[in-house]
Amino acid sequence: MVKNNLIHREKKRQKLEQKYHLIRRSSKKKEISKVPSLSEKWKIHGKLQSSPRNSAPTRLHRRCFSTGRPRANYRDFGLSGHILREMVHACLLPRATRSSW
Repeated sequence: MVKNNLIHREKKRQKLEQKYHLIRRSSKKKEISKVPSLSEKWKIHGKLQSSPRNSAPTRLHRRCFSTGRPRANYRDFGLSGHILREMVHACLLPRATRSSW
């Protein structure tokens, strides 16, 4: 099992990302490459850098829904590989086929 503090950290990152999502999107819509003056580019960069690091969507990790494992996750199911295999063999997932791997 995963330590609870790692799961809480991920939840905190998700909340921060949702909170600052509109701010990041509005400042990125201005398209920094199309802004003519350098001072305006710096202002846009300053807005992006003033938000917390954990509010960036690239810092989020997908975790297994049942175990909290951060690696080998399937997006469609939200489960890690070995849990997915066990559930398929137990016929708990509809339309999922078995394999012998």
